[in-house]
Amino acid sequence: MTSPLPAAGPAPTAEFDIRDHLDGSAALFGAAANVIMQLSAPAVGHGVLESPVESGNLMRHPIKRTRTTLTYLAVALLGDDDERAAYREAVNSVHRMVRSGPSSPVKYNAFDQRLQLWVAACLYWGSRDLSERMHGPLDPADAEALYRFSERLGSTLQMPTGLWPPDLAAFQRYWDAQLAQARIDPPVRAMLDDIVDLKMFPWPVHASMGRLHRWVVAGLLPAPLREQMGMPWTDRDERRLARLLTAVGAVEDRIPKQLKTLPVQAFLWDLRLRRRMGRSLV
Repeated sequence: MTSPLPAAGPAPTAEFDIRDHLDGSAALFGAAANVIMQLSAPAVGHGVLESPVESGNLMRHPIKRTRTTLTYLAVALLGDDDERAAYREAVNSVHRMVRSGPSSPVKYNAFDQRLQLWVAACLYWGSRDLSERMHGPLDPADAEALYRFSERLGSTLQMPTGLWPPDLAAFQRYWDAQLAQARIDPPVRAMLDDIVDLKMFPWPVHASMGRLHRWVVAGLLPAPLREQMGMPWTDRDERRLARLLTAVGAVEDRIPKQLKTLPVQAFLWDLRLRRRMGRSLV
């Protein structure tokens, strides 16, 4: 990209509470679809595919990798500045090894701020999409406040605040432009197919849950990425998924905020315990 960086927009008001917008089931439903969105940027896709960081390989260490990712989300959204800085440095220690080599089909560097913007944009878009499917649209003021707060998904790493599009309209323009450029290359798609089919888990898990998981993932993908993944989707599928997510949302609406956010809060508590004990954070 060669366009100038947008200026930062207004910060969320003091009354804004991100815990009002966290769903314990969001990660369950949306994780794999979000991975596909992120890796549809060729530099991100090949960076993950070729990464030498064996401990971060989802197919080999699904539990550890899931913990690392969810801890990042927890500290980005709920952590204080010191906790965010500590986790940033821990992630940096891993990201220093993730850069393209002479044989890489695309150039990439895990410290690329614009790649981090794309990953943060996917996390925000996916969480907002799920929230609207489950609970209905937010009023404009809350929607804008949530968007501004979500800048932390990128700035907890190296993305400067000014790189985050200044408002929802600017974000939509950015999102549409990036989605039009998305490309899932065959080797990346093969890796993503294994993730969608839950091949990282023992046979009983992917044999019993893989088909349902693939169906949910297909429904949560933007149509261009669904087509690139070769996933069929019909109007009937859309109606069935809408009923499922609305039903789950209705249940969550009756759960107290403290209990609904407990899964996310638990990962932040784990981070604090690891820091106190001097253990690795990633």
